[in-house]
Amino acid sequence: MYDHADSTITAILGPTNTGKTHYAIERMLARETGVIGLPLRLLAREIYDRIVALRGPSVVSLITGEEKILPPRAKYHVATVEAMPLHTMADFVAIDEVQLCADPDRGHVFTDRLLHARGRYETLFLGSDTIRARIANLVPEARFTSRERFSTLSWTGPKKLSRLKPRTAVVAFSVDQVYAIAELIRRQRGGAAVVMGALSPRTRNAQVALYQEGDVDYMVATDAIGMGLNMDVDHVAFAGTSKFDGWRHRQLQPNELAQIAGRAGRYTKDGTFGVTAEASALEPEVVGAIENHRFKPLKKLMWRNRDLQFGTVDALMASLEMPSPHEDLGRAREAEDQVALRTLWIDTEIQDMTTSGDRVRLLWDVCQVPDFRKVSPMEHAALLGRIYRFLLSRDGCIPTDWLAGQIQRLDRSEGDIDVLSKRLAFIRTWTYAAHRSGWVEDPEHWRAETRAVEDRLSDALHARLTQRFVDRRTSHLLRRLKEKERLVAEVNDKGEVTAEGHYLGRLDGFRFTVDETASSEELKTLRSASLSALQAEFGRRADKLYLSPDTEIDITEQGGLMWGQDAVGRIVKGDKPLEPGVKGFVDDMAEAAVAEKVERRLRHWLHRRIQALFEPLIAMQADEEIKGLARGVAFAVAEGFGIVPRGQIAQDVKSLEQTDRALLRKHGVRFGQHFIFMPALLKPAPTRMRILLWSLGLDLADFPGSPPPGLVTVPVDQGLPGDYYPMAGYRAAGQRALRIDMLERLADLLRQQDGRQGFEASQDMLSITGCTLEQFADLMQGLGYRAEKGERAKPVRVAAPAEVAPGGEGTAEPAIEADTTVGHPAADAAPAAEASVSAEIPKVPVAEASGDEATTAIEDAVEERYVVADGETPVPDAPDTETGKSDSGETDADAIETGAQAAATDDTSTDAAEQEVFYVFRQGQRNRDQGHRQGKGGNFKGGRRDQGAQDGKKSFGKSKGKSRGPKGKPRDDGPRRMEARPPKKSDKVDPDNPFAVLQQLKRD
Repeated sequence: MYDHADSTITAILGPTNTGKTHYAIERMLARETGVIGLPLRLLAREIYDRIVALRGPSVVSLITGEEKILPPRAKYHVATVEAMPLHTMADFVAIDEVQLCADPDRGHVFTDRLLHARGRYETLFLGSDTIRARIANLVPEARFTSRERFSTLSWTGPKKLSRLKPRTAVVAFSVDQVYAIAELIRRQRGGAAVVMGALSPRTRNAQVALYQEGDVDYMVATDAIGMGLNMDVDHVAFAGTSKFDGWRHRQLQPNELAQIAGRAGRYTKDGTFGVTAEASALEPEVVGAIENHRFKPLKKLMWRNRDLQFGTVDALMASLEMPSPHEDLGRAREAEDQVALRTLWIDTEIQDMTTSGDRVRLLWDVCQVPDFRKVSPMEHAALLGRIYRFLLSRDGCIPTDWLAGQIQRLDRSEGDIDVLSKRLAFIRTWTYAAHRSGWVEDPEHWRAETRAVEDRLSDALHARLTQRFVDRRTSHLLRRLKEKERLVAEVNDKGEVTAEGHYLGRLDGFRFTVDETASSEELKTLRSASLSALQAEFGRRADKLYLSPDTEIDITEQGGLMWGQDAVGRIVKGDKPLEPGVKGFVDDMAEAAVAEKVERRLRHWLHRRIQALFEPLIAMQADEEIKGLARGVAFAVAEGFGIVPRGQIAQDVKSLEQTDRALLRKHGVRFGQHFIFMPALLKPAPTRMRILLWSLGLDLADFPGSPPPGLVTVPVDQGLPGDYYPMAGYRAAGQRALRIDMLERLADLLRQQDGRQGFEASQDMLSITGCTLEQFADLMQGLGYRAEKGERAKPVRVAAPAEVAPGGEGTAEPAIEADTTVGHPAADAAPAAEASVSAEIPKVPVAEASGDEATTAIEDAVEERYVVADGETPVPDAPDTETGKSDSGETDADAIETGAQAAATDDTSTDAAEQEVFYVFRQGQRNRDQGHRQGKGGNFKGGRRDQGAQDGKKSFGKSKGKSRGPKGKPRDDGPRRMEARPPKKSDKVDPDNPFAVLQQLKRD
């Protein structure tokens, strides 16, 4: 009944990992010729490569449905079971995975080889022990050999995907599930290789290489890996236990699960299996069967008649449907080729064309083209019908132009995974056609062409799979971390950190920022890799900072400490105003020693910086000669960082002895009319640091910046804290703030003016403040003055007479024009006013700095003359507030009108004379300074009005229009004359004050 060759038939049966395939290869190579049939195209390619490595490509052929490599002198043939050459009369024949005889789809092909494929000298059947009884019945002459597994296989139960150990293969039974699991593993573990039976061998091999070479530690595959694919898998996790077999969803049998689970553990290395994802735990009896390799024997093998009748299509179909001749054989269900034949035969045109046995055979050959595209039977039959018509045409083959167009449409490597997979499936159809004899012209050309297109599409698909499911950076870093090797970081000039070519993030100073494009799942890996890679870099940078010069470190207006372009720390509030702390910006991953070294270096720098900027203040605090009341004043100045409003300590200052004043002046303290301050600390650098320390003391969230350096006045920002402007070295007055040293120089000039009678701004006043006349008027009002605006004819410029050059001869020098205002009261009064005070108070040139030693001599005289009580400043007689008249009986309006008439009388110009605006300033009556109220004092405690806020108080009362002198005595009418009262004899004379010494000599 069956064709048996005169050969030894051996069935080597047992579980996976018993070395059956390896033994078969050895036996084949021991013979002159041989054929081995394998269940998968992928496995066939793997075995072909192994034999080529041993014997060379010239003696080995590869025969599959879509690929044929046929060397002329081939002795060993590696093929899929369907494509096995059965008429070669080879010495050796082997059928691998022979238990697939029971497979509903392909079983009839394996059964046919079991019954009819024989080697001249030796035949091997390799497979599971479940087929032993069926072979014994169908091939009674076969000998049986059992082989035990080299390693044990153990059940580990369910595990989450995130907890699967490396070198795990996750098995799913649908493409969508494979992709979903691979994506999840990429996010959590860096990536996974994808292996499916539908992949081309080139793509599959490239994916397996990713896994085998360690680029990824996980593989997601279909049950294709159960068919003899050899990989280093330690654990197999089932993501499901059921699949769609082409007809229905069904549960996998224990022997099918064992075939897949057996991929875990290779050779003597033990393996494990379990379930994951949504798969339910296996029943204990199923687990026991897999672990002990005990399964129910196969009851029937699939069979289909091999003796086909090609007379007519009806006869062919009838022969295909013949019942099996043996009780161990069951007729196979309709296979794909049989469905295609029945579908094509519905077409009447096909019926009319198929008129002979040869054409029936040709039609059956066309129906053998597999449905690689996995489309509907009708669509697949339509393609087969077109090919059949081409083959029956006049040329007898597929037209070259048409085939070229079909292949050209597929030769595109752009697109996603699904698009590329479809193109690969389509090109496999034309690859199969190119390998059929007589179907195409120049078959060698089209075989090479389709192979090249398939390779390009395979490479593109591998690239897309890798791009989507493999994060090379994360997987590589995880592998290196697992190897316990410290990564070496490289940091470029932009701060970009890389480790072994992989970008990790940015390193700014000592703070590391992980790559912002990384997903949340990648962050943990990148942080771990960075921790390993950056330790040496942190230490190197800390040493570099510690040895760097102070000039490389700077401080920002918000208290940040900069090392070059990198922020490395910030100042924090300390126990004392001049002793702030430091907080280093060091990443948590750095060692504690690095953070401590960075903060120690920054503390040293900040201490030296404050010592240098506030050296006069610190020296004054350390001077043990300053005692008593003078130490209290020094303490107040120190708490204000070198600036304190005089009104806060007016009584203490008034009570100071001359020797105490001299001690304080020796350290640079100036006793001004509005502020007690240290001019040296008004420079930009100390001012900037003072505002920072003051802001820290107030716990401000946002530190205000310091005014631009070099400006005498700045606009007032009402949104700033009350004490900001004194801390910045300015006094707020109106809409602008005036620098303190310029304020005191302005006060010197204002003391020379008669505030009751009124005065105009001199050029010196405008020069000191740097203001326009309008701005100066607003400034004066902020200082407690009333500004009365008027207009008059612009004075005529009169050229001064030319002076004779020295020597009395020669040409005279050019005349210098001088402004001479005819009939101008202020101009006439100015020389007299200046003369009246010149004998009392030394003139201070505008160009001199307010802190020059030449000015200190007049400070005591100013205080004696103007400071009467609690810092109140007496002012010259002012007009009576009720009558508006001064002591001379002239009202303000009369004075303005008189001046205007005088100017009009003396003006020789026409009525169209140019007009000018002027202001007359008078001392306000108890006018509080609204532009400068102290919110908090310089000592951060309760606020007081400063001296400027008390300037507006009347120091001298009035009685019936008459001004009163000191102690209530009447004063003479007329211009008030300011005289300096000499120091009391009991007062000690400051030996460092030349003017005080001169007064003492005059007294003596």
